[in-house]
Amino acid sequence: CAWSIERPPGDTAGCTFCHTSSEERCSTCHQRHQFDPAVARHSEQCKACHWGKDHRDWEAYDISIHGAVYQVNKWNPTEFDFSKKLSDADYVGPTCQYCHMRGGHHNVQRLSTVYTSMGMSNADRGAPLWKEKRDTWVSVCDDCHSPRFARENLQAMDEACKDAGLKYTETFKVAENLMLDGMGEPMPKDLALDWSGQHIWS
Repeated sequence: CAWSIERPPGDTAGCTFCHTSSEERCSTCHQRHQFDPAVARHSEQCKACHWGKDHRDWEAYDISIHGAVYQVNKWNPTEFDFSKKLSDADYVGPTCQYCHMRGGHHNVQRLSTVYTSMGMSNADRGAPLWKEKRDTWVSVCDDCHSPRFARENLQAMDEACKDAGLKYTETFKVAENLMLDGMGEPMPKDLALDWSGQHIWS
């Protein structure tokens, strides 16, 4: 994504695994050995990259009500007819592609909910610059929900970004004070985080 381009290589290792060159972009979603739009319309195609501790998009979708509806009905062609183009889709619940590639549009970031591309930060919330994008995002939810429902959820995400920013600032201040007090030593190896992000001793 555009907002990740200048991040350190360690932060973008998961992205560059798939997004290495223009030649690879199609087969990332469409599969080189089964280049079929019907296959690319399944949410699992996004799971190939969008999962894990650095960006738990798949996990968030999979345990949501939308994900539950998808998992229960995805093999029923009357509920999810993947042979139809996205512009003609009438799914019983949304897939990743239905919302983020609405109508078959391939610019996924166009309907992203990443706060840096949705005007959710404290600095730009409510700015006219973001009105069109936010209205478009709400209109996608309007396909199944009321406009009020969608706007209330967007407001809740705004508030979550605000709260997360405050918590981050508080946490950073604690770490900064520990360093100033000479207590910022690296964590001993026997107390280091394990691969899943949990402490071994917990």
